[in-house]
Amino acid sequence: MPRFEPFNGLRYNAEAGYVDDVIAPPYDVIGPEERARLEARSPYNAVRIELPRDDDATGRSRYGVAADLLRQWQGDKILVADDPPAFYVHRMGFHDAAGRPRQTVGVIGALGIEAPGQGDVLPHEHTTPKDRADRLEMLRQVRANTSPIWGLSLARGLSELCQLPGPPVARATDDDGVHHRLYLVTETGLCDAIATVVGSAPIVVADGHHRYDVADMYRQEPGAAPGADAIMALIVELTEEQLTVRATHRLLSGLPEGFDVVAALDVWFEVVEAGPLSGAATLPVRMDDAGALGLVTEAGAWLLRPRPPTEAAAQADLDSSRVAVATAAFPDGLVVRYQHGVDEVTAALASGSAQAAVLLRPATVAQIAASGHERTRMPPKTTFFWPKPRTGLVFRLLD
Repeated sequence: MPRFEPFNGLRYNAEAGYVDDVIAPPYDVIGPEERARLEARSPYNAVRIELPRDDDATGRSRYGVAADLLRQWQGDKILVADDPPAFYVHRMGFHDAAGRPRQTVGVIGALGIEAPGQGDVLPHEHTTPKDRADRLEMLRQVRANTSPIWGLSLARGLSELCQLPGPPVARATDDDGVHHRLYLVTETGLCDAIATVVGSAPIVVADGHHRYDVADMYRQEPGAAPGADAIMALIVELTEEQLTVRATHRLLSGLPEGFDVVAALDVWFEVVEAGPLSGAATLPVRMDDAGALGLVTEAGAWLLRPRPPTEAAAQADLDSSRVAVATAAFPDGLVVRYQHGVDEVTAALASGSAQAAVLLRPATVAQIAASGHERTRMPPKTTFFWPKPRTGLVFRLLD
């Protein structure tokens, strides 16, 4: 069963625990403009360690820069280690698409790493190819987990253990308006209860598959740090109340001039006109009502109701599987990119960076739970869990 342990977290020594200026998103969702904005926000922003830059003046690599900064900030008491080891309850408060207040709560701890195909830490979807060299070199030189992966527990009772009194030790509001609160858990009985519940059922990796894979590679290297047999992870109970799952849409490009996307999809879907592109923002609601996917191009929008052969050919009862069946028959040269948010999809169409887009409905919590229990993987980029934990609330040293 999964091994989940407290650790001596490294946290910002901030007045009253306010860390708004120093938190950052995970490295893989930070673009160049946001990176520069975060760096300008504070000389101690976590992006300088999470996504460092080479130092041309001294010839240091970005990994050396990050390692030196981590040591320097500890020496200057910008970052201070907790003692004794602790679990960290993390609350994320936000409003959903309907404006209703919501909350996701979980526990950050050290999750034992298991070899692929062994044990009870399970990937929940297939991954797309991605360079692992960058994060591997980060582990080698920085010897720290700078941001948590996100795991979903199939056990029951974790959420109840996260109901803690008292003020948080760290608090922040991110640029998406999400309120982050971090609570320290050091009481032996509660730590044991958390470890027991998390260890009683499999963990499904929701976000951070590549970081987990890289950590597994690093722990097997000669000279790996003593703490390399685990990875910092936020574990959340897999329930409807705790999770908000958004869709990851498909942007299509590389199609031949004059290619009729509507006709090509009509083979696999019943295509129903849904109005001009300007109405695309309301398309997800109509998709839910119609049991359909959506298609948008500069010419307009359509609903796509799967035909029986499409359902039969799909590997799973998921829109990601249905659209994969259809696009497999598209001409060679098709490029499929992944995008969250309808506004971002329409912007890509307006800019010409995409010729068409297929909108998907999000996977349900029940589908994710069923996949976890069955130990099967969903297609790549099926889910987008939101909100995202922020880098900088706590770091985990491997030495």
